[in-house]
Amino acid sequence: MTQTFQQDCVELLLQQHRRGRIGRRALLGGLAALGAAPLMSSPAAAQDKRELVMVNWGGIANQGFGEAYGKPFMEANPGWTVVQDSSGPSTGRIRSMVESGHVTWDLCDSSAASAMLLSGMNLLTPIDYGVVKKEDVLGPAFAVEYGAAPYSFSNVLAYDSSKFPTPPTGWKDFFDLKRFPGTRLIRRDARTSLDIATASLGADPKTMYPLDIGKALKRIGDIKANCVYWNNGSESEQYMRTGEAVMGCIWHTRASVLERETQGRIKFVWDQGMLQAGIMVIPRNNPGGAAAQRLLASMLAHPEPQVSLLKLMGNGPTNPRAAEMVPPELRRLNPTDPANVARQFYLDETWWGKNYQEANAEYLDFVTG
Repeated sequence: MTQTFQQDCVELLLQQHRRGRIGRRALLGGLAALGAAPLMSSPAAAQDKRELVMVNWGGIANQGFGEAYGKPFMEANPGWTVVQDSSGPSTGRIRSMVESGHVTWDLCDSSAASAMLLSGMNLLTPIDYGVVKKEDVLGPAFAVEYGAAPYSFSNVLAYDSSKFPTPPTGWKDFFDLKRFPGTRLIRRDARTSLDIATASLGADPKTMYPLDIGKALKRIGDIKANCVYWNNGSESEQYMRTGEAVMGCIWHTRASVLERETQGRIKFVWDQGMLQAGIMVIPRNNPGGAAAQRLLASMLAHPEPQVSLLKLMGNGPTNPRAAEMVPPELRRLNPTDPANVARQFYLDETWWGKNYQEANAEYLDFVTG
């Protein structure tokens, strides 16, 4: 299984702490905001009706408790405690909990596509938009029937500027080995890979779904002999840093780190970047009941913690009031800055929710065959 964006954010934050770029206090605050604070001590604790368990992909237990999302909620809801579980809310685990009748989680980090898949199996509680306010997010991509997004991220085109003084301006250039020779880096996952292949052929992102899988794979075949593939964020960074790849489709958070730490040798462009929502979902029959809706509403309603995550990690705020709070020097690194949004397109999560398993199987067979 390839690494999720949220899991990579935790890894990247720890890496920046080890490199001395952020202090311990900032580290703990960032981990808390990402939902990677202390692992709860006992599964039975989740059954406490005055406790809400938020689950993320961190895979770590850390000291310190979330000021970004937990504290505002607890201040507004005396008697409630928000704890974090970083064991990873995979589709399989959510399904097992709900179907067994032993649900211990209240709010899980997911995606719009996964929300569609899980809801299709009757595993999720629909979002109560009488409690969660749609006006607290930038648009419909961040508030779907079975999930809402307190953060965003993008997949962008990164390139080695020492090789290409004239920057690429989109996926057509990415697939052009004559004008831009060298090894390409794409994800070992169909999601985003088939999208950039389709966009490179000149398709309008507004009309290119449903994707033609066969046509997209054929396009990837044009550069297959010159490709390497990444499974996780650190791998994608390493391929570009060492020069094993001269151009790559990677998460914008990793691209930002590369640009800074290579003193601008590695750059990236927002042109035709793929903007995605960091969706949170509520398992059906969650122990905290309707309070999970209030927690999610709180996460969306407060823009300040979202701006803090942008400063630390590059996660894009989704609250429309956050944009004016972003320092000017960080706006060009914010995937949801209006100027950057205008240059990107949204992945069609509805299509991916219906077609991921088949498309990914075909893709993996093709790139490994």
